[in-house]
Amino acid sequence: MKSSSIIRKPDRPVLTAKDIPYNARLIFNAGVTKYNGKYVMVFRNDYCGDDPYKLTGTNLGLATSDDGVNWTAAPEPCFVMEGGEYKRAYDPRLTVIDGVCYMCFALDTLHGLCGGIAKTEDFAYFDVISISEPDNRNMVLFPEKIGGNFVRLDRPMPVYSRRHRDRFDVWLSESPDLEFWGRHRLVCGVEDVPFADDKIGPAAPPVRTDKGWLTLFHAVALDPTRGKNGWEDKWQKSYTGGVMLLDLQDPSKVLGMYQKPLLVCDRPYEEEDGFRKDVIFPGGLIAEDDGTVKIYYGASDTVECMAQASADELVRLCLEGDGEA
Repeated sequence: MKSSSIIRKPDRPVLTAKDIPYNARLIFNAGVTKYNGKYVMVFRNDYCGDDPYKLTGTNLGLATSDDGVNWTAAPEPCFVMEGGEYKRAYDPRLTVIDGVCYMCFALDTLHGLCGGIAKTEDFAYFDVISISEPDNRNMVLFPEKIGGNFVRLDRPMPVYSRRHRDRFDVWLSESPDLEFWGRHRLVCGVEDVPFADDKIGPAAPPVRTDKGWLTLFHAVALDPTRGKNGWEDKWQKSYTGGVMLLDLQDPSKVLGMYQKPLLVCDRPYEEEDGFRKDVIFPGGLIAEDDGTVKIYYGASDTVECMAQASADELVRLCLEGDGEA
């Protein structure tokens, strides 16, 4: 399987564990934005002790770039949330709203998996605004208010529903203040995605176009015949990146969706020494002045990568497809 023909990939990841000046093993699932004239990345770092194949902890690191391609990591992690009820924070997503940078993140607790929102001005101090009830994750904020409210894509995890385990979907919620959330409604079910039969979830924060909100998502397929695909004895899932277009005034309405994966692991550097191979997890989507977008994604839960495409071409894929059967 190949990524869409409109996707352009460089010949290397943009950030790996070798680029980090502290204990680091897996660098992936980063949130990326433009803030105060620079590209800013907050990445997930899973690290090890003496055994390089036994993970012992997680923190979030910071990297910056002038061009979005060449990155420099800060000398120490920027965010750790552990102790008491909290076990670890991970999978950050960055959105700038009215000049303020907000970070959504997943949070493992002793009593379930939550989603959090924090704001920061300097990436040294984070003010945690809200934490959801279990179980919710993969939260991403829209970059502007819609109908007077902040808007968020969510991925709740109803494991006791009649649909059985892992039938997870993309939902939307609204808030007047980023703390209290309501008006929950379904955006897209896993059954609506031809290349997913296990679960789907939000990926990068959406980007406004004149046709609608350009929105990435991750899609998961399960293959019980798969064996060892990474460090574990058995890894039977594959993650791909998809794209859809949401209505500008009511983003719970899907205007169009590309019916094939937009991004898959199809380069050697996306799989080498992969913790879990065949995993694409987009976390950043940046619109440039020249009409292109930069897509940042974790590959095989191991490295952080970047691809580029035309924003107009992505919209066209959502509305018209690629013309190929």
